[in-house]
Amino acid sequence: MEPRLIDSSLPSQSLTDREVIQFSHADREVRMVPDANVLKLGGQSIMDRGRAAVYPLLEEIVRNKPRHRMILGVGGGTRSRHAYQIAMDLDMPTGLIAKMGAAVSRQNARMLHMLLAKHGGVHVVEEQFELIPLFMAAGCLPILHGMPPYEYWERPPMGGRIPDHRTDVGVFLVGEALGARSVIFIKDEDGLYTADPKKNPRVEFIPKISAQELMRLDFHDLAIERRVVELIPAARHIRQIQIINGLKPGTLTRALDGEHVGTIIHDENGQA
Repeated sequence: MEPRLIDSSLPSQSLTDREVIQFSHADREVRMVPDANVLKLGGQSIMDRGRAAVYPLLEEIVRNKPRHRMILGVGGGTRSRHAYQIAMDLDMPTGLIAKMGAAVSRQNARMLHMLLAKHGGVHVVEEQFELIPLFMAAGCLPILHGMPPYEYWERPPMGGRIPDHRTDVGVFLVGEALGARSVIFIKDEDGLYTADPKKNPRVEFIPKISAQELMRLDFHDLAIERRVVELIPAARHIRQIQIINGLKPGTLTRALDGEHVGTIIHDENGQA
């Protein structure tokens, strides 16, 4: 086989040039763990409910471990919101507010690590990200805090000071970077509704919707961070996500088995 010369013109080009950006496109990218399912355990919806919600869900995760490879991410919940409130009252900037939220998410990840230690649970910090495939090959359950590591470098949001990139975004990006099989958000609701069912009982359930349509509808509130919805059309691997109710036994198992439970949000230009 003749040696192939790699094009070396890119170093002399501007990375903001539209032609250069288009040149970087690829139809195929490496998927590090294509059979892994990335699960997001809601901080407020699951962790803050304590033993009654957490233990049954973890038992279901352990039961599925022989059949499904999983990576767990976790949110910050009520304690992170409390930290946000204090930080905003003290006139802190968005970057520092993001740092506060990450600290609480780490606490929840450490608690999950301790609870799942005897089943191979291992807490993965940012510096160990590339070791996730190794941990999985060893039969471990990698556990990450959900907050993406922008922290001080969090971009200013279009309005207010609450960070756009929080734990839902972080878990989605983990799945995208690893080329995972699926990203499943485990909440305390059956999925997506036209409004918050906790505040308004006269709402409609949405079993399936495209990310583009959801952005056009621009609901007042969502069960998932808006930035995740915006990222789906640009994703290479995670072209859809699933939102399920982790308080209903067996729902996670059905989702891992590929059933349509809860809500599926997909890219209208890709597979759903």
